[in-house]
Amino acid sequence: MIVLDLCCDRDHHFEAWFASGEAFESQLAAGLVSCPHCGSQEVRRLPSAPYVQTSSHSAPAASTAPSPQTIATRLIDALRSAAEKSEDVGERFAEEARRIHYGDSEERAIRGKADRKEVIELIEEGIPVLPVPPDKDDMH
Repeated sequence: MIVLDLCCDRDHHFEAWFASGEAFESQLAAGLVSCPHCGSQEVRRLPSAPYVQTSSHSAPAASTAPSPQTIATRLIDALRSAAEKSEDVGERFAEEARRIHYGDSEERAIRGKADRKEVIELIEEGIPVLPVPPDKDDMH
């Protein structure tokens, strides 16, 4: 397998994998190569030192990626931090979200409680809402 640098007639640059240089040429001639950005089939190969995979084994993945648990914990912490910086409007959440959305109240971050029906209605009205997990203290 080789990786080739390609460019379309709209100057979008991209890479693509092919079994060989000949495979690229035959696929290009058959109209099977297109730009992933715009769909143009006017594609040309750019000068480059192509990457050639010499082994059937892929390189080991870098261990720098955080674990799914770490990502989830960071996301929950970020949501809680955003909630702490918002105004608690309690049971008036749906009403206040509408007032802000329609310009009847000052724009600000709010949090509060809404039942499923209210959340669906807000979303249908185009009002962005985001469920936030409760604080650690509220979970017990």
